[in-house]
Amino acid sequence: MAVPSLRVSSAPGRWVLAVTVLGSGIASLDATVVNIALPSIGREFHAGTSTIQWVMTGYTLSLAAFLLTGGTLGDRFGRRRMYLTGVVWFALASAACGFAPNALILITTRVLQGVGAALLTPGSLAILEASFPPADRSRAIGAWSGLSGVATAAGPLLGGYLITAASWRWIFFINLPIAAAVVVLGARHVPESRDVAAAGQLDTPGALTAVAFLTGLTFALIEGPTLGWSSPSVLAMTAVGTAALAAFLVREQTAAAPMLPLAIFRARQFAATNAVTFIVYAALSGATFLLPIELQVVSGYSPLGSGLALLPLTVIMLALSARSGQLASRIGPRLQMSVGPVVTGAGFALLTLATHGSSYVAYVLPAVAVFGLGMAITVAPLTATAMSSAPAEHSGLASAVNNDVARLGGLLAIALLPALAGITGTAYLHPHALAAGFRTAVLIAAAVCVAGGLLAAVTITNPPRAAAPAGVPPPEYLHCGLEAPPLAAAQTLAVGGKPPSVPSGTRL
Repeated sequence: MAVPSLRVSSAPGRWVLAVTVLGSGIASLDATVVNIALPSIGREFHAGTSTIQWVMTGYTLSLAAFLLTGGTLGDRFGRRRMYLTGVVWFALASAACGFAPNALILITTRVLQGVGAALLTPGSLAILEASFPPADRSRAIGAWSGLSGVATAAGPLLGGYLITAASWRWIFFINLPIAAAVVVLGARHVPESRDVAAAGQLDTPGALTAVAFLTGLTFALIEGPTLGWSSPSVLAMTAVGTAALAAFLVREQTAAAPMLPLAIFRARQFAATNAVTFIVYAALSGATFLLPIELQVVSGYSPLGSGLALLPLTVIMLALSARSGQLASRIGPRLQMSVGPVVTGAGFALLTLATHGSSYVAYVLPAVAVFGLGMAITVAPLTATAMSSAPAEHSGLASAVNNDVARLGGLLAIALLPALAGITGTAYLHPHALAAGFRTAVLIAAAVCVAGGLLAAVTITNPPRAAAPAGVPPPEYLHCGLEAPPLAAAQTLAVGGKPPSVPSGTRL
C-alpha cells in the first residue's frame, strides 16, 4: 500500500481536510439543532412526549447500531466511496425529513439519517489517517476536531435562527447545499484508500441483532409510560429486545470476524472506563435533551435564545480539554475521572434554578459553566484511558467502542429520563408540569453523574509512570460535541507506536 504523502500545509491536504470537516459538519449540525426544534415540531404535529423522544432516538439508534459496520465497509470497499455514499444518503434523508407531512414519516426519515451518518462518520477520520503521513496526521486530526467543534457550536445558533426566521424544516434543508459541495469536492480532491488486509464476511447478523435489541429496548422505555408496562406491544418488544441481545452476544462470541469482539472487555480498566462513559454521557444527553425544551416552554426563550444557552459548554470544552488531557498524562486519569463527574453533577443540580425565571445570567449560565467545567475535567482522561487500556492493536476499535457506548448511554437516557421525571403525554407543552418534571430530571442526572464519579474512584487505576519516548508529544485533546468522546490522536501514538486503523471513527 502506498505511503500517504499529503501535507496539511499543502493545497491538496487542505482540500482533503475541508471535505472531511464539511461532511462531518452536517452530522454535527443535526446532532445539535434538532433539540432546539423539538417544541416547534411537537406543536405542528400535535405530538406527545414519546413522539419527540422518537425524533431524537430514531437517529441515535440507527447511528449507534451501524457505526461499527460503517467503518468496516469503508475499510473494505473504499473510504472515500463509503464516505461520499454516506453524505449522499444523509442528504436525501435530510430532504425527506424536511418534507415530512407527519410525525411518523419524520421519525422514519430520522432513522434513515442515522444510517447515512453511520457511513460518513467513520469515513472522515479514516480518510485523514489514510491521506496524511504520521508526521502530519495528529495535526490534521487536531484541525479536524477544532473545526468540527466550531460547526457543533454554530449548530444551535444556525438552527435557532432558521426556526425563528423560517421553519424547523430548514434545519434539514440546510444540509443539501453542503452535501452537494462535499460530493463534488470529495470526488475531485480526496484520494481513495482501503484496507487491503480486510478479509472475511461482514458481520451482518451482528448488526441486525444490534438493531433489534436497541429497537426493542427503546420502544419499551419510550412507550411503556404511555401504553402501560403490561401492554402486549410493550411486552412483545421487551421480549424482542431481550432475545436479540442474547443473540447478539452469542454471535459476537462465536463469529470469526465479529463486529464487536467481546474479548476487548476482558481488560478491567477498559470495561470500567466504558461503564463510566455510559453513565456520564447518559446523564449529559438526558439533561441537554430537556434543557432547550424547558427554556422555550417554561422560561419563554426563543429557539435562537435556547440555542445560545449551551454555547458556553462548547467554549469551555474547547478551551480546557487539551489542558485537562495534559494534566491527566502527568498525574494519571483516576483523580479527574472521579472528580469531573461530580462537578458535572453539581452543574446539573444547579439547573433546577432554570425554572425560577427568564434571566439567563442568574439562572442558567452558572449551571452550564459548572457542568461544562466538569465535562472538560472528565472527557480527555476518560478517552485516553479507553484508548490506552485496550491492546495496542485494537486502539482504533477501542475508540469506536467508547464512542458507541456514549451514544448508547444517550439513547437510553433520552428514552427513560422523561418517564422517570413524570414528563409524559403533552406535559412538555405545559409550563408548570414541565418545570416540575425538569427539576426532577436534572436531579436524577446529577445523581447518575455522581455515581459515575464514585465508580471511577473505585475501579480506575493510574498507570505506572514512565518517561515518554523521544519525539512523542504529550496527548492533547479537542472536543467537538455533546454526545460522545473526542479522538485522542496523540495518545494512540504514545500507546501503540502508530496511529490506529480507524474502523468506525469518533463522535462528530
